[in-house]
Amino acid sequence: MAALLDRIPTPGQLIADRAYDARRFRDWLAERGCEVVIPPNPTRKHPHSYDRIAYRRRNTIERLFCRLKDFRRIATRYDKRADTFLSAVFLAATCLWWLN
Repeated sequence: MAALLDRIPTPGQLIADRAYDARRFRDWLAERGCEVVIPPNPTRKHPHSYDRIAYRRRNTIERLFCRLKDFRRIATRYDKRADTFLSAVFLAATCLWWLN
């Protein structure tokens, strides 16, 4: 995992679900100055604190991806080229924004 994560820039804040609540992963991110927003696994004996308000934003992002996948072209990724796929995502996002 570390070999993969070393290849990407470290974000300023990482919001993830309970599945990513591993001490090794949290420590690795903290060493690089990343604010970790991961709720504790319910089986932890000593749960850590996290920013609940920032974690709520994750729900908004998850709902956006769910709405984008309502578009068949996005969900099945018919486009072979990345720029064509990105333009389809932009069109779908614009339609969603327009309808709301």
